[in-house]
Amino acid sequence: MNGFSSKHLAVTAGAGSAALLAAALVFQGLGYAPCELCVLQRWPHLAAAIIGGLVWFLGWKRWLAALGLLAALGATGLAIYHAGVELQMWQGPQHCSGGVSGLARMSTQDLMAALEKAPVVRCDEVAWSLLGISMAGWNAILSAGLSALWLASARGRNRAAGRA
Repeated sequence: MNGFSSKHLAVTAGAGSAALLAAALVFQGLGYAPCELCVLQRWPHLAAAIIGGLVWFLGWKRWLAALGLLAALGATGLAIYHAGVELQMWQGPQHCSGGVSGLARMSTQDLMAALEKAPVVRCDEVAWSLLGISMAGWNAILSAGLSALWLASARGRNRAAGRA
């Protein structure tokens, strides 16, 4: 990433995570309730946004960039997992992907109790997509790009300070 300091790359990556969090909240405000995996994907982005803010205020440190990279890679991994669950490539968590099992053996009261505990939003259903890619898929793509920025920051030199 020629021409950009390591600090600039880290701050940009942190701002990208903050933007993805803001977008998730906008979608939630528009009525797209998040499933459990959607919420789980937000935590690494929050960490990366905070780390980007620390780089902004404290200055670039390689260890901060490495932490930002780990957070972005965590977000990428969770988003890939979620997209795979949506595409039926693998099974997701039973409490947000599966239905109520053992219906034939349940009493009416047990069934009602199980349904009351069942989440409303399923992890294996696509709530919204653009160009055939779900929100989880877009999160995976964008998180991978942010991971690349964090990696470039962690590997690069801090040109503004003239040190690695």
